[in-house]
Amino acid sequence: MILFPNAKINIGLNIINRRQDGYHNLETVMYPIALRDAIELVEAKDLKFSCSGIDIPGNMEDNLCLKVYQMMAIDHKLPAVHIHLHKHIPIGAGLGGGSADASFLIRLINKKFELKLSDQNMEDYASEIGSDCAFFIKNRPVFAYEKGNRFKDVNLDLKNYYIVLVMPPIHVSTVDAYRGVNIKPVAKQLTELIKLSPDDWRLTVRNDFEDSVFPKFPKIAGIKSALYSAGAVYASMSGSGASVYGIFNQEVQLPELEKDNQVFYDV
Repeated sequence: MILFPNAKINIGLNIINRRQDGYHNLETVMYPIALRDAIELVEAKDLKFSCSGIDIPGNMEDNLCLKVYQMMAIDHKLPAVHIHLHKHIPIGAGLGGGSADASFLIRLINKKFELKLSDQNMEDYASEIGSDCAFFIKNRPVFAYEKGNRFKDVNLDLKNYYIVLVMPPIHVSTVDAYRGVNIKPVAKQLTELIKLSPDDWRLTVRNDFEDSVFPKFPKIAGIKSALYSAGAVYASMSGSGASVYGIFNQEVQLPELEKDNQVFYDV
């Protein structure tokens, strides 16, 4: 059985304050996009995890997919399985690829073994893995707040726009990005700003991480500028980077950006 975990982009990202537990309260809109991995689950004699596509850094035994299986196996009598992940979503891009893989595996286990878990049950499992993992259970546009793990549905549909995603060969440390953020009061609530047309977001919908990431990585700032020069009505870094997306009114080709970066069209 196979599912195809998709990425997300952040539309606006406000860092509100630092929490006593060391995390930060934030506000953002998470929007699912069509860039996908593939994850397959089959029964096997022994538990096995394998992967192909983009190289995944770190030890295989620490992969979130294995953690999902081991966590769910405590509560359910799961047989041994072989999990295979084909990685296509760029890693360390602010696109939630690892979280998507983990959450889609929860959905896959639930479906294959007929566990009859509710969305809330699956979201509870996902929340044990990471702050944004639960988003991928219902996988629809939401306003995310607190640690990015509390959600409210938003009425947002970008199907009439053309989204281009650019991933430079740069790794941005999320820890360093948070460390460099200068927390400022929010001028207007993101829940209100998102009701505007994307053509009106440029001067109002911001990603606070850009203030700390762009000075350190001017190439990322240059990609955002290039997207606007190419006609994007809105462009932003997703999450803490390093990917940048542009929202266009029509199809475009960006050969200059393709020279040094991965460019994904119509995501």
